[in-house]
Amino acid sequence: MTTTQFTGRAGLTRRRMLGAALAAGAAVPLAAVAGPAWAAPAPAGGAPARLTLPAPTGPHAVGRVQLHLVDRSRPDALAGPGKFRELMATVWYPARDVEGYAAAPWMPAGALTAFLADVGLTLDPALAPLTSAHVGAPVRRSGRRLPVVVYAHGAHSHQGDHTIMVQELASHGYAVITVAHAYDSFTEFPDGRIAVPDRRPNTPTAPGDFAADLRFLLDCAEQLAAGCNPDVDGRELPKGLPGSLDPQRMGAFGWSKGGTATACATLADPRIRAGLSLDGPMQMRPALSGDLDRPFMMMTAEFTRATDPTAEQFWEHLRGWRLNVQAQGALHTSYGDSQALYPQVAKLLGWSPQQLQDIIGTLDPEEAVRIQQAYPLAFFDEHLRHRRGHLLDGPSPAFPAMTFLS
Repeated sequence: MTTTQFTGRAGLTRRRMLGAALAAGAAVPLAAVAGPAWAAPAPAGGAPARLTLPAPTGPHAVGRVQLHLVDRSRPDALAGPGKFRELMATVWYPARDVEGYAAAPWMPAGALTAFLADVGLTLDPALAPLTSAHVGAPVRRSGRRLPVVVYAHGAHSHQGDHTIMVQELASHGYAVITVAHAYDSFTEFPDGRIAVPDRRPNTPTAPGDFAADLRFLLDCAEQLAAGCNPDVDGRELPKGLPGSLDPQRMGAFGWSKGGTATACATLADPRIRAGLSLDGPMQMRPALSGDLDRPFMMMTAEFTRATDPTAEQFWEHLRGWRLNVQAQGALHTSYGDSQALYPQVAKLLGWSPQQLQDIIGTLDPEEAVRIQQAYPLAFFDEHLRHRRGHLLDGPSPAFPAMTFLS
């Protein structure tokens, strides 16, 4: 697959725009003017406030824990002789009690610093968003195990890029496992090492490599389900996590290259019972072969079946339940945290409405957030929990931007 660095009409890459915004946050109060409903006001005295993300809507508090993983089935020549594929993953889950457990950051401080250095800027990490998850909180156990969803980020991104969706699913009773795809992500290892995207040719960052990472996450989910700890350092897991996952109800989703990887993994691994692609290009190497009889949903924006022959080819190979929805006015980044963060960024930097539109499209940011919270949940509820609602049946007046493509 050819990796594309997506650029807005204003001429700045998505990474650089967010980096500039975070850097500006060190000097400019976020609440200089009123923001969207989820924007936090600046503290008294004009001190800068951190960027914020919308809270999840589910009935449960959210916990999370990081895992240091090594896939010993895959040697890693780039890491050196005798080395294997090394990854950092995060498990998000419904929590029983979060009192006394710290709120988890959007990105670890070291990874965030590397992210900003990559775009030539500096920032106090304390100004970056916090998530609604609490580090190490005990797992909420009920009479049934938790369905599992694994997540793949996009090219040159990080595992927190779709926190809105991830914590929404966890708040509704899912265990969601996100991963930092080594050589194409900003991540921080327990020993202090910081990994950044490797843009040299021939690094293992094709969609198939991402898909192999997702399948390895399924292996780790099965270990957790069996009461084992897959963390290579043997760090203590949150109370109640071992034995709480359901290996018979597992799905996957991803954005951009991660969406393509989700398609690859779903085609290859029957343990994935439902797959969701967020504007994945579907450019696969080797080329797509074989049909998929399990449920798959495509949320498209720029890589549409009308404009991208590989997306249409993939669609024609879907023999089971399938759905293609698209939000009018959406850009490639519209199904992610960008829709919540950039409106705050625009106020920080004094952008005009047109400048903001050039970056996030014409899709209303608040509707975009509600779409992210509602549609993936409805999809996985229907196909992993057999909780059928009506949101996926057709257009809804609650989401006027969403169109259903036959």
